[in-house]
Amino acid sequence: MSTPQIVVHRDKELMAQAAAARLITKIVDAQAARGSASVVLTGGRNGNGLLAALAAAPARDAVDWSRLDLWWGDERFLPEGHPERNDTQARAALLDSVDVDPARVHSMPSADGRYDDADAAAEAYAAELAAAARPEDHAAVPSFDVLLLGVGPDTHVASLFPELPGVRETERTVVGVHGAPKPPPTRVSLTLPAIRSAREVWLLAAGEDKAGAVALALSGAGEVQAPAAGARGSRRTLWLLDAAAAAKLPRDLYPPASP
Repeated sequence: MSTPQIVVHRDKELMAQAAAARLITKIVDAQAARGSASVVLTGGRNGNGLLAALAAAPARDAVDWSRLDLWWGDERFLPEGHPERNDTQARAALLDSVDVDPARVHSMPSADGRYDDADAAAEAYAAELAAAARPEDHAAVPSFDVLLLGVGPDTHVASLFPELPGVRETERTVVGVHGAPKPPPTRVSLTLPAIRSAREVWLLAAGEDKAGAVALALSGAGEVQAPAAGARGSRRTLWLLDAAAAAKLPRDLYPPASP
């Protein structure tokens, strides 16, 4: 696994804009190299902030949206179209304003009666991931170019919360989450093994309420106690922070904040 790299920006708005620019470049490069790109989206204020910044970026037109596969790292197990679902928020922030191929937008299953519970939904999403994986990779998930994660104040990523069963999973790629400490309590989430299959993992954190979590995750804490510590890309792990979220890190870990 890769060693974390840290980039600190002045504030959350600049962080979102810079992350959007990075993502556009990464998608365009992947499409030029392989014909298509694959990105895992995240929800929350920072994930949605990045998508909104991407929607507003003039360079977004450099992306061939029809050749982009979009997945999610986690989802609230709620009915389709519910305003608290990550895919609903992503559509409002970005997807409804670009020419994505609906067949390549892989939302996690909703609580619409098709699946009895979050565990069945997780199994269905795992099967969809496996079907999209390249046989030559001998993997249970596609080779994601970039997997985005927000970092919670308790160090959770996706819907993997400290000490809960999901963060201890070593075999399955997707799990149902029950009793999550933040509402709604029932969710579907990628596991750390699935997250670590991505070429690059980008962790987003902004605001002083994230400073303790960032410092803990980057201090060598165990992944069961601090799930963000276990989120690594196979080639690159990038922590994208604003100055407030980086406030408790030793300054020798990162260069001065960008203007």
